[in-house]
Amino acid sequence: MTNTLIGLGVITVVIVYLVMIYNRLVTLRNQFKNGFAQIDVQLQRRHDLIPNLVESAKAYMKHEQATLTQVMEARNGAVSAQQNAARDPADGAKIKRLGSAESLLTNALANFYAVSENYPELKANETIQQLMEELASTENRVSFARQAYNDGVMVYNTFREQFPNNIIAGFFAFKPTTQLELESPEARQAPAVSF
Repeated sequence: MTNTLIGLGVITVVIVYLVMIYNRLVTLRNQFKNGFAQIDVQLQRRHDLIPNLVESAKAYMKHEQATLTQVMEARNGAVSAQQNAARDPADGAKIKRLGSAESLLTNALANFYAVSENYPELKANETIQQLMEELASTENRVSFARQAYNDGVMVYNTFREQFPNNIIAGFFAFKPTTQLELESPEARQAPAVSF
């Protein structure tokens, strides 16, 4: 009788421990998904500002159609990658594609800013200035949200890989995920807006 009670006690402790691991994995997964949701909000804001900026700049930059087209194409690619990643932020391949698309967009915007320096009347336009300031502010918000997301991913992946957590994670299909990283050192910094 005593051995049976001890055996049941050990089994109960093991089951409770396994449930605690499972619940912690769920919590950590939901935290990094929430972190991605914050990035998603800021990226949407960024993507919404860009067409307004390009449209406002068209009148001044008539001879720079290729630059404006490059920005819009990069923006459209980033929007597509963002929407795809938002469907499953735990999919590392989708997060990598988003990082690549955002890097291309950041580089296109940097090129736009460089070209816009040649147009003093563009720099003097209040609407353009306001849009560029909002875009720079949004870049900072994206950076902070990306850091919070990456921290959440790191904690999740670390906990998931530890023993015996890795056994529970494997059994219940808690897959590793990828941090959102920009591909080029230039893209890691918010574009400088100097007006």
